[in-house]
Amino acid sequence: MTQPDVPHDLPGALVIGAGPAGLAAAEVLSEAGHPVLLTDAMPSPARKFLMAGKSGLNLTKDETQDLFHAAFGDGPVPPALRAALEAWGPQEVMAWARGLGQEVFTGSTGRVFPKAWKGSPLLRAWLARLGERGVELRTRWRWEGFDGDASRFATPERVRILRARATILAMGGTSWRRLGSDGAWAGHFPHHAAPFAPSNMGLLVDWSTHMARHFGAPVKGAAWSAGPLTSRGEVVVSARGLEGGGLYPLSRTLREGTPLHLDLFPDLPEDTLRQRLGLPGRESLANRLRKRLHLDGVRAALLQEWGRPLPADLAPLLKRLPVRHAGPRPLDEAISTAGGLRFDALDAGLMLLHRPGIFAAGEMLDWEAPTGGYLLTASIATGRHAGAAAASWLRP
Repeated sequence: MTQPDVPHDLPGALVIGAGPAGLAAAEVLSEAGHPVLLTDAMPSPARKFLMAGKSGLNLTKDETQDLFHAAFGDGPVPPALRAALEAWGPQEVMAWARGLGQEVFTGSTGRVFPKAWKGSPLLRAWLARLGERGVELRTRWRWEGFDGDASRFATPERVRILRARATILAMGGTSWRRLGSDGAWAGHFPHHAAPFAPSNMGLLVDWSTHMARHFGAPVKGAAWSAGPLTSRGEVVVSARGLEGGGLYPLSRTLREGTPLHLDLFPDLPEDTLRQRLGLPGRESLANRLRKRLHLDGVRAALLQEWGRPLPADLAPLLKRLPVRHAGPRPLDEAISTAGGLRFDALDAGLMLLHRPGIFAAGEMLDWEAPTGGYLLTASIATGRHAGAAAASWLRP
């Protein structure tokens, strides 16, 4: 690699990270008439966005503002995040997708998807519109930190040093590293970033051998609870443990060590289960459970796995089966991460207090939310919020 060039002044804004937050920031800045240079460390943009969309791109959740905000934790939503979500919520996301020529539909649970289902058509239309507005995209440009008041990049040709009056950092958290979010940027903010932790993650379980035949089976019609939180989403039994949307809303409390319980019959009270099981007769327990409660397959296997030795009165155990696990799956396997730049290090426009003109957005920020459209909406919303603040900063 040749020697780095001298710092080069950009005429407009620099956006680092071409995921949803970075693309949204570039969109707002270009709408305001500012030249934008958009960089990404990977060979192509928005790789995590495309991966998430392979099984259906869940854009947002069509629900009231209060319900939507409640998904971002049981405490008060940071003011800057709340402002971003109030300006760019589910209705705005749907209108934006339609504006890109991607019609959407709302599923029975309120989740919103493009009719094209995958994320690639939407991304192509988004990139095309940014290109028409003059946004320049540079891939394989890895940000290596600050060089004084400039940003330093390792590029395929040489080290580049760029100085911009407004820079937006949108480099993601530290999940799915192979897609570009490795969290290496956090080392440049040792006093302003909260430690990363897995969110929307699976759990490690050391199964007994009899569970092997159930690997890949979904646990349906059950409820998972940790402390005051309960989730009725689906969870899949895998060779390494448990994974699936049913666990994701419990991520924060599970990380804190709260015990996890499984209710195998969330729609039936304990007394009804006791009455239906009746007194033991000549039938085996497995037959009684299957015939009288329709409990078989993976749900019956989990009862044996975590409930043995089974008590005489099974009803309390069927309602509150202790789940034995070895904690969250590794950080890099989580769908998203908690931690990142703390909101007390940022102003209302998501600008770093100790570095004027430097803004941050997306999963770089210290917030978390379950899947179901919340993650993507908030990433785009904070990107737009930072982009609008940067556009104001750039005005003469």
